[in-house]
Amino acid sequence: MASNNLTVLNALDTARTQWYHVTAVIIAGMGFFTDAYDLFCITTVSKLLGRLYYYDPATHAPGKLPHPVNNWVVGVALVGTLTGQLVFGWLGDKLGQKKVYGLTLILMVICALCSGLSFGYSKKIVMGTLCFFRFWLGFGIGGDYPLSATIMSEYANKRTRGAFIAAVFAMQGVGIVFAGLVSMTVSKIFLMNYAGKAFNVDEVFSTEPEADYVWRIVLMLGALPALLTYYWRMKMPETGRYTAIIEGNAKQAALDMGKVLDIEIQAEGEKLAKFKAANEYPLLSNEF
Repeated sequence: MASNNLTVLNALDTARTQWYHVTAVIIAGMGFFTDAYDLFCITTVSKLLGRLYYYDPATHAPGKLPHPVNNWVVGVALVGTLTGQLVFGWLGDKLGQKKVYGLTLILMVICALCSGLSFGYSKKIVMGTLCFFRFWLGFGIGGDYPLSATIMSEYANKRTRGAFIAAVFAMQGVGIVFAGLVSMTVSKIFLMNYAGKAFNVDEVFSTEPEADYVWRIVLMLGALPALLTYYWRMKMPETGRYTAIIEGNAKQAALDMGKVLDIEIQAEGEKLAKFKAANEYPLLSNEF
């Protein structure tokens, strides 16, 4: 082991792969799963929104979201995601990744539920409320992206770090698939119980009023994996690298990582100060 490195960091880099690492992969992966589900489930119900709220009897055609409305409904979460990455990425370094990660998940739970509770006396208010909560949902997702990847990279050892991070990112594809599966399942259940008539038979009731629950349920189900991820993440300690290097608490880092890795790690307070001084550099510097 390198003599100029901290014992706790060397322990993390050289630790054998164990259940603790698998748990970290699952938790961080569930974050990416939730992100993908919340971002892509809206595209599976956007056509239904048009049928429900934008049917015009004069056209004798199924309702369809106007292009500007569709772009806002589908894309506003991506705007929030970009903003959230910048804000929560910075906050994660300042306040701690565990604390900020929990905050992003709480925000995602609240906004996923509120997205499905978007009500109003006109279609403009419903769409406006939906866009409002979708933006803040994306804001939370934007924070989850960098923090999930960072948490996994800091928990992993050198040998398996690449594979673990790839596994975490692969959960995004699983989330996209589940967005479609959940939408089809909920739609099928409602179709079996509230079968509408063909559009050429009855234009008004070809889409049953109960279909308004379908898109709401699909959006609100995105809160469930976020809530589970929050519970399990709060049971894990802050990463040893953050506790030692950023907070400057080598003793706590050694204690936390010693428990999860089931080894005894020596705390090195004096060595920590030298290590921090040698590894501090400003944004956009040559080292950065």
